[in-house]
Amino acid sequence: MSGIRLTAPAPGWTVDADVVVIGSGVAGLTVALRCAAAGAKVTVVTKALLDDGSTRWAQGGIAAALGEGDTPAQHLDDTLVAGAGLCDEEAVRTLVTEGPDAVRRLIATGARFDTDADSGEILLTREGGHHRNRIAHAGGDATGAEISRALVDAVRDAGISTIEHALVLDLLKDADGRAAGVSLHVMGEGEQDGVGAVRAGAVVLATGGMGQVFSATTNPAVSTGDGVALALRAGAEISDLEFVQFHPTVLWLGPDAEGQQPLVSEAVRGEGAHLVDAGGHRFMVGAHELAELAPRDIVAKGIMRRMREQGAEHMYLDARHFGPEKWARRFPTILAACRAHGIDPVTAPIPVAPAAHYASGGVRTDLHGRTTVPGLYACGEVACTGVHGANRLASNSLLEGLVYAERIATDITAAGSTAPGTTAAGPQPAPGAPVAAAGPSVPLVDPAERITIQRVMTHGAGVLRSEKSLLEAAAELDRLSAEAEARAGSGSGAEPGTGAWETTNLLLVARALVDAALRREETRGCHWREDHPERDDAAWRRHLLVTLDGDGGLAVSATGSAAFPPVTPAAEPAASPRRTA
Repeated sequence: MSGIRLTAPAPGWTVDADVVVIGSGVAGLTVALRCAAAGAKVTVVTKALLDDGSTRWAQGGIAAALGEGDTPAQHLDDTLVAGAGLCDEEAVRTLVTEGPDAVRRLIATGARFDTDADSGEILLTREGGHHRNRIAHAGGDATGAEISRALVDAVRDAGISTIEHALVLDLLKDADGRAAGVSLHVMGEGEQDGVGAVRAGAVVLATGGMGQVFSATTNPAVSTGDGVALALRAGAEISDLEFVQFHPTVLWLGPDAEGQQPLVSEAVRGEGAHLVDAGGHRFMVGAHELAELAPRDIVAKGIMRRMREQGAEHMYLDARHFGPEKWARRFPTILAACRAHGIDPVTAPIPVAPAAHYASGGVRTDLHGRTTVPGLYACGEVACTGVHGANRLASNSLLEGLVYAERIATDITAAGSTAPGTTAAGPQPAPGAPVAAAGPSVPLVDPAERITIQRVMTHGAGVLRSEKSLLEAAAELDRLSAEAEARAGSGSGAEPGTGAWETTNLLLVARALVDAALRREETRGCHWREDHPERDDAAWRRHLLVTLDGDGGLAVSATGSAAFPPVTPAAEPAASPRRTA
C-alpha cells in the first residue's frame, strides 16, 4: 500500500458518517439515496454545487433494452463489439440485465424522459454502435440535466448531508489499511472552511472523469482526475487508463481553442445527420457497415484520417435537412450552443473534430464496486468495472453509473453479509480510527503548469499516438515532476491550495496514462498507436494495471488474460516499465 499523500495542512475539523460519497453525478447521488434509504448516515462531498458534475452535460441519453423487440442480449452484443475484446462479459451482462429496472427506478425517483404524445411510451433513438433504438432521452438533448435535477431534488428531500465546494484530498485509513474516511478542502463557500475530514467506514469515489488532462475536452473544469489520483496514492489498482475515448463530433472552435468544448451529441447522427468533408462527400459510407453510426473509436479515426488526407483542421456534420422545427424540438441545447458560436446548423454544416471525452478505464473494481483497498468503492467514470473494455458504447455511461451505484449501496448496507470496510473476501470488522499516512507527501505542482500538462498530453497522447510522441510526453511530465520536487526541496514549492492540488492530480494521472499507453503496443478501441496500427489479440488481449509505490514510482503490469484478477488487497506488481517521480 502506498500511503503517499498530498502536501496539505492537517484537518482542522471532522464530520462523522457511515458512508461518504465523493461526487454528485448520477453514480454518487444514486449511492447516497440508496444507502440513506437503508438507514445509513450519508455525507455527500462535491467539488462545486450538487448539480455541477459531468452528468448534467450528458446530451444523448441513457441506453437500456426498453423498446419492443429489444433484449438485454442484443444490448450485450453491441457493448462487447464496441469494447474490442476487453469487456468483462459478466460485468456487461450485469449492466444490461439490471439496467431496464434501474432506469424505471430512476423514473420513479422523478426523472422525466421524453414520451410519445399519443401512447405515453418512452421515446427511444439510436447512437453509434447500437443496432436498436434503445437510447432514452429527456428535454430533447438535455438528458443529463434532467437526471441531475431529479436526483438532486431527491437528495435534498431526503435531508442527506452535503458539503459543496469541496475538493477531496486523500483517503484516510485505519491501522489495518481499511478506508476510514477522506480529507478534503472546502473552498470558502461551503459549510466549513479549510482542510477537514469526513470519517466513514465506507468511502465511495464517484468523482467523474479526467478530461481536463487534455487541452480540449467535453468535460467540465472540475474533471481533473482527483479520484484516480487519490486511489493511486492510497495504493489502489488503476486499470485500462490508456483507453480514453475521444468524441468524434465536438464543435470546432478554432486551432487554439482550449478548455471545455461544446459537444454535438451522437444522437444527432442517430437522427440522420451525415459526416461530410469540405466537398460534401460522406466519407464514413463504405468505411463501416453502420457508416456514421459506427462505434465512436471508428468514427473518430475516420474523421482524423480524412483530416490528414486533406490537410484539414476539421470535418463537418450536416443536418440541414432536419429543418428548423426538428432542430428546435429535438436538439435545443446543441442548436443554442452552435448559434452562440456563430453557426446555424439549420442553414450550414457544423464544423466538428474529435476531443477528449470519456475515460473507459479508472479505479479497478469488482461487480460490487469494491476496489483493491478494503472499504473503498468506485463507480461511474472514475471506475473501471470492465463494462467498457477498450471503447465505451454510446450512452452506456449513465447506465453504468446507475446500475453499479445500486450494487455498491446494496453491498454496503446488506445486513449480516457485508458492511462498511468489506472486501471481496467477506465481511470485515468496522474500521478503527484513522492513522497518519506513513509515506511521504507529494511535492505540489505550480498551478501555472496546468496548461503545460494539457498541451503535452494533447500533443503526445491524444487521438493518435506513437512511441516517439509518448516518450516525448513522458520526458516532459518527468521534467515537471522533477522541477516540483526540486522547488519543494529548496523551500520554494507551490503553496497548498485548490490550483496546486488539482494540477498535482493532473500530473499524476497524466504520467499513469502515458506509461500505460507506452506499454500497450497495438491499436485497440480508442487506443490508436500509429507505430502499431493493428490489433494484436495474442499479445495484448489483456488489461494493464497501474499502481504507485511508496516512493512515487509508477508500476505497470499486464494481466494474464482478458479476465480481471479477483479484487483483493493490493500487492505491488512487477515494475515493468517503471518511472519514478
